[in-house]
Amino acid sequence: MSREYKIRTKNKNVFLRVKKGHFATMHCHTNYYIDVTTQKTRLSEAEAVAKEMVAAYRASTIVDTIICLDGTEVIGASIARELTADNFVNMNAHQTIYVVSPEFIGGGQMIFRDNLIPMVHNKHVLILAASVTTGKTALAAVDAIKYYGGIVVGISAIFATVEECDGHPVHSIFDPNDLGDYQSYKPHRCPICQRGEKIEALVNSYGYSAL
Repeated sequence: MSREYKIRTKNKNVFLRVKKGHFATMHCHTNYYIDVTTQKTRLSEAEAVAKEMVAAYRASTIVDTIICLDGTEVIGASIARELTADNFVNMNAHQTIYVVSPEFIGGGQMIFRDNLIPMVHNKHVLILAASVTTGKTALAAVDAIKYYGGIVVGISAIFATVEECDGHPVHSIFDPNDLGDYQSYKPHRCPICQRGEKIEALVNSYGYSAL
């Protein structure tokens, strides 16, 4: 098993826990597993991540709703609190923000039930993800928000390998430059597989399952 280590920042609560090896996701194979479990579940770390993310939106972007992907609801709630704090300039006239998670149906399609549609329709929506690598999930979120009449105002992630998705900038705290040799491959073109190295684990937004 590969050794796990942290990529740190000046803020002790903002870091990236990574493991190098051979991993398979739903869409690709990669040589790093990015573990953001504690950032999504531990309040102190979620709040620290939120403070880093809000700089891109605080004084220049209206945010009515935050759509949380990958189990990022704690971070989403922390971002909402930052963006509605009394001591900061807030573009949202109502001084409140909805924090919503989509429902997934077959094929990875996202839907919003009738009771949630008013929180998306005609609302300025920020998409929040743990990571944006291939960009497919983020694109599905963009498509869903547009379908339900929402206005996408940004995409934020802890880690991202792309700079934009469907014309929308992707703001991330960490990117492949922080890892140095990060690689992602289509499963049938994975050179690690071609060298005969077995997959170490299956990974997704829920976590890590060793094989």
